[in-house]
Amino acid sequence: MTELEALSAARRPPDLATLTGIRSGKPSFYPEYRHSAERLRRVIHALDQISAALVRTVEGSEALVRAVVAAAADHLSAEWVVFGLVDGALPDAAPRHLVLGPGGVEVPDWSGVPTHIGRHISQVLAGTFSDSHDGDERRWHAHVPVTLGGRVVGGFAAWTPVEREIDATDESVLRILAGQTAAALQNCALYQRGELLLRRSEQLREQASRHADDLAERNAELQRTQEELFAARQHQVLDAERHRIARELHDSVTQLVLSAGMQIEVARSELTNSRLRDRMDTAKDLTRRAVEQLRSAIYALSDDDHQDKGLPALLERLSSVHLPDDLRVEVRIGGHPVPLPGTCEQSLFRIAGEALFNTAVHAEAGHAVVRLSYRRDRVVLTVSDDGRGRADEVRRMMRAATSCPSGEHRGLANMQERAREMGGSMTLTKSRLGGLQVQVSVPMAEDGPGPAVPAGSGPPAGRAGGAA
Repeated sequence: MTELEALSAARRPPDLATLTGIRSGKPSFYPEYRHSAERLRRVIHALDQISAALVRTVEGSEALVRAVVAAAADHLSAEWVVFGLVDGALPDAAPRHLVLGPGGVEVPDWSGVPTHIGRHISQVLAGTFSDSHDGDERRWHAHVPVTLGGRVVGGFAAWTPVEREIDATDESVLRILAGQTAAALQNCALYQRGELLLRRSEQLREQASRHADDLAERNAELQRTQEELFAARQHQVLDAERHRIARELHDSVTQLVLSAGMQIEVARSELTNSRLRDRMDTAKDLTRRAVEQLRSAIYALSDDDHQDKGLPALLERLSSVHLPDDLRVEVRIGGHPVPLPGTCEQSLFRIAGEALFNTAVHAEAGHAVVRLSYRRDRVVLTVSDDGRGRADEVRRMMRAATSCPSGEHRGLANMQERAREMGGSMTLTKSRLGGLQVQVSVPMAEDGPGPAVPAGSGPPAGRAGGAA
């Protein structure tokens, strides 16, 4: 081809072969091409509508059924479209049948539909319809069964206007629509059941959580009840033991001490030596004081209500019974009293009793003050007197008591040991009254009254006894 011919060919308008990419000499090719292209366009549009309809599975079966019926009616430009499900098939799907009339208007009942359409609806619902139409009728009418797992569960039926004939492509689209509709309805039912199970599981989980909380509360209540029962049982055992010890002290030790005092009195009456008579007087006085201490201990052990009265009441009673008449005792309470553990109150009570006994017997004091101070982080018990006791001498006695085989001054060591068991400390200093001051400080626990340091973890014996 010459250069002039090539230029002339480039300027010519494109022919049919250039537009379609196919060369043909048939006069009917272009109309067939246009018809095929239009049919392809309709199929693509129909498949697009079917896809848009099938993705509405999560909205429920009703939205799904309306979408697929509308897609079929739009694709066929149908005057009538019928969709129905066989009775008993896909029981979760609804509506069971749907009829669209001219203009895509939904027909709510069968009274307004033509007879042949009503007959098709009955056949679809019963699952007895068959494709027995003649050739002419098939040009404007088609129905396709809806199958699931090889079983007919429903069907589509459609009637088109005279100018809109149904071809093989339309039937293929309807079969695709019918097959996908069955699967989508099944998936919809499974999804709805899954949602129902999920909500039910959430309800059961919340119910189980409430039951667990209730069980935890009941378990805590049961634990508290068990602790109260254990405490009551322990209290009962301790009361029984206290009464037994009080009875034994009264029937044995007290009687023996009284007998010893009587024997001392008899021996004293027969003595003529004044020095020996003075010593016998001292021994008689000691036995009398020992009997008083025993009676005080018996009274404390026999008092069933002593743990309910609180430490201030115990100290008031201690200052008024079984002490010499010439010793004046004051009890002063500072701060806001709070309940302490029973063992802590008893230990402080015993320390105060031992300190007052030493004041009365050894210090020759006429005035003593017992102070109980409730502070933010500790409880402080102080016993002061105006006697002749000196802190240095008492410290030496307390150190010697730990190794003395005769048991002398054992009361001082017991006081220090009780303070240690509560996690506290005991100090000995000079009193403002002129005599000795015994002070016991017990820390309060962070979660409530009681020793903050475990028993046995206090300061070493040498440090507590000597540095105080």
